[in-house]
Amino acid sequence: MRVDRKSVKVVVAGGFGTGKTTLVGSVSEIPPLVTEEVLTQASIGVDDLTGVEDKSSTTVALDFGRITISNDVVLYLFGTPGQDRFWFIWDELAQGAVGAIVLVDTRRLGTSFPAVDYFERRGIPFVAAVNRFFGECPYTEEEIRAALELDETVPLLWCDARDRASSKQALIELVRHALSRLPATA
Repeated sequence: MRVDRKSVKVVVAGGFGTGKTTLVGSVSEIPPLVTEEVLTQASIGVDDLTGVEDKSSTTVALDFGRITISNDVVLYLFGTPGQDRFWFIWDELAQGAVGAIVLVDTRRLGTSFPAVDYFERRGIPFVAAVNRFFGECPYTEEEIRAALELDETVPLLWCDARDRASSKQALIELVRHALSRLPATA
């Protein structure tokens, strides 16, 4: 018997160095496709390494992972590059997505603004996930929500992109949020 599979596309977005590649890798059931390249002298003055000075590589196209939910549903994860110069790729990656996880690094909140704006302007459901991989967060949920100017309907959650269970929970929250935005059927 042939099973018709349904594909569900999710985008993992955020600023440079927020943990997008890490999240995709932590939760994918296959070895993720990554397009990481070493940062070179050419990126000096182009990529802002403030707060992530130890970062030595960056995504230049996308990250890709897969999770089989059931025999008929497969979730495909697409991680975006974080630097401004690669944002032209976002339109392709977001096309057909049910929603996005916007990873937030509270050491560099400003890097999250463009991702939040991107999904708000396009009406694509998203959750904001504060990535706590660097330690405890010094801000409250209310302070982060206010700083990002998040609509009260946008879920804000805490995660650790390195942890599979935490990354899965962020995906579950995104899917719940996306489903809640579907029009009610009669």
